[in-house]
Amino acid sequence: MRTFARRGSALHDARYFVEAMGGHLINPLYTLSGFCVGALVGMTGVGGGSLMTPLLILLFGIHPATAVGTDLLYAAVTKGCGTFVHGYAHTIDWRVVRRLATGSVPMTILTLSVLSHFDLTGGQAARLISRALGAALLVTALALIFRPWLVAYYSTHLPEPSPRRTALLTVVTGGLLGSLVSISSVGAGAIGVTALIMLYPRLPTPSIIGSDIAHAVPLTLVAGIGHWIIGSIDTSILGSLLVGSIPGILVGSYAAIRIPDRTLRLVLAAVLGIVGGQLVS
Repeated sequence: MRTFARRGSALHDARYFVEAMGGHLINPLYTLSGFCVGALVGMTGVGGGSLMTPLLILLFGIHPATAVGTDLLYAAVTKGCGTFVHGYAHTIDWRVVRRLATGSVPMTILTLSVLSHFDLTGGQAARLISRALGAALLVTALALIFRPWLVAYYSTHLPEPSPRRTALLTVVTGGLLGSLVSISSVGAGAIGVTALIMLYPRLPTPSIIGSDIAHAVPLTLVAGIGHWIIGSIDTSILGSLLVGSIPGILVGSYAAIRIPDRTLRLVLAAVLGIVGGQLVS
């Protein structure tokens, strides 16, 4: 009887511990947000930083620096799962991924080393990050809306660059994305996809999306680890987001061919424009 009583007490304590940890770590609203954003990323390659960071700031009231850092690690894991699906479907051009990472990873480290010298928890830093994020969202929305015209103008009025120049421009694009993503967590999706369409017009759209998602993994992982070192990560929020985002991006990646790209692009652009305006103002 005494043994049974001790065992029952141990089970009760274990259950209480699990419930307490689960209640603290798993927030259903964060999980639902993670699932929806993850599904959108899987379908379009866009929406990780563009939607998740503003959601954390505007809807949940998270400090902008913490929202950016947490979203970066969230994006690294989420897009890692998306990379697995696209890799299985052979829709990743690893040559393009290597070129982008050659520029983005060093620039991410450089940007984070500069950010580490500033107090990211203060009110002034919060306003600066919010405005940078809002500006990045507005640029992303414009890139989504005008992508077909930009690509058409580029292909009509500008000669197709030589393979060597294409490689160089890809590395430069990666460097610009590294800086932008490190500061705001935005840009790897819509801006990256638009740039790849211009640089590689003959690459199929699924391969453009798959390559962009694959490149976002090392970019957001390095940036996320840097923010973790700086101290701008909330692991409890991160856990809740990942519980929803991992199945979300798997579902979205499989559904990528079933939803019209134009519909998703215009809806997402409208949302990003509204959110960006709120953050800039």
